[in-house]
Amino acid sequence: MKKFKFLAALLVALFVHFPLFAQEQKDISFDDYLKSFDYKERKNMKIEIPEMLELYKQGAVQIIDIRFPEEYQAYNFGFIKSIPLNELPARLAELDKNKIIVTICPHYDRAEIARTYLTLKGYRSKYLVDGAIGLAEYLRGDKALDFINATKK
Repeated sequence: MKKFKFLAALLVALFVHFPLFAQEQKDISFDDYLKSFDYKERKNMKIEIPEMLELYKQGAVQIIDIRFPEEYQAYNFGFIKSIPLNELPARLAELDKNKIIVTICPHYDRAEIARTYLTLKGYRSKYLVDGAIGLAEYLRGDKALDFINATKK
């Protein structure tokens, strides 16, 4: 009986302190999103390369390259999933709602469109500020080696 009470108390605590477990996030309208937009959201919508890579190593993010297929074929990152922006609505099932979704494109314009769309669909999402070009520049030489070695399981 004591084990049951302990488990029940633990579940209640999880649902109270981590509402993500208690209920699935719902779609919100663009109007409602804009009405609640503030400095906190402005900061929260962005992610820098070092933070993204660290969260990737921890398994906390799913990175989505939203460029056109031809751009992805020209150059890509082996650890990043390709879902072109115009295919995103049809491919939402491929995203993990338990992770932060980080969207990338060469700079950040299309990544921000994708991030906004995902946010409105109830995903926790950010866009990579430095874009794919910045990521390619960042992951050169020793940094590439260190990152790949850190992500090997």
